[in-house]
Amino acid sequence: MSIENDSALADLAYQKAALNLVSRTFAITIPLLPPIIERAAGCAYLLCRIVDTIEDASCLSVAEKVGLSELFLAACLNQKPISEFVQACNKALELHPNLAERDLIAHTATVVRILHRCPANQQSAILRCITIMSQGMARFHAKQNPLGLKNLQEFEEYCYVVAGVVGEMLTSLFAAHSPLFAQAIAKQESLAIAFGQALQMTNILKDSLDDQARGVSWLPQNSTHAELLALAIQKLDAALAYILYIPKAEIGMRRFCLLALGLAVLTLDKLASDEKITAIHPHKISRRAVAWFYRFTKIAAHSNTLIQLFFYWATRPLKKVVVQN
Repeated sequence: MSIENDSALADLAYQKAALNLVSRTFAITIPLLPPIIERAAGCAYLLCRIVDTIEDASCLSVAEKVGLSELFLAACLNQKPISEFVQACNKALELHPNLAERDLIAHTATVVRILHRCPANQQSAILRCITIMSQGMARFHAKQNPLGLKNLQEFEEYCYVVAGVVGEMLTSLFAAHSPLFAQAIAKQESLAIAFGQALQMTNILKDSLDDQARGVSWLPQNSTHAELLALAIQKLDAALAYILYIPKAEIGMRRFCLLALGLAVLTLDKLASDEKITAIHPHKISRRAVAWFYRFTKIAAHSNTLIQLFFYWATRPLKKVVVQN
């Protein structure tokens, strides 16, 4: 085996280990994808996680976040040495408590090497995603405040640059792999955006107390719990349609999307019973529930009817809250 192959295998081993440390959910969903997509999706997630780490770091000022976001993007686009970003980011994040995220940043060059080994079309899709995300987050860094975003429209825009664009990227990866999916999803790009936005809206609702503790809110001002749930339902419905466009033969792709979206629905289910958004922090899905749903997707991914029945059952508490309010 050549030195180059040894290096590639070592890099992929790091990617797998890093995924397990920084994301419990994606560590179990990404390996379900076809191997050629799994490698690219894992790499893309870690690059996105670096951007997200910069955004969430409470030890950084807004100016530092903007500067590091710009430097990271320049490094990914080969406009700046990766070492320059790593050195600057490591120094800025000396007080950041998440050691796994700091280790990921220290290994930025490893993840970028994996990116450069991906086919050209995958690299293009991932770099487009990173560009929109980095530039979009840099724009929103200046909007960070304890009161939240201006309105629902700005909330949707934020969810696009953080996650909707990831839905677009995944669609590019899926379409390149499956001509049947490419044909089915043509002119339905808004569903891909909604898929990512649904996941992000769930995370924002779930993590709102943590965000408030560090003096930030990504919730829209003057919006009620019911209004936010109504918007989430709208995105979930579109995301469900997106999953149903994936050919049944592509079980890995269907399970990947079903797991991510189903866990989001179950999380929102728990939030639906709360009268105030600030009361949601204790409500997280148990490991047992995640394991149960993982097993369920093995069967459900083969059947559009089962998928639709699950979403009908799981979104009933959400719709009840919306109707009552």
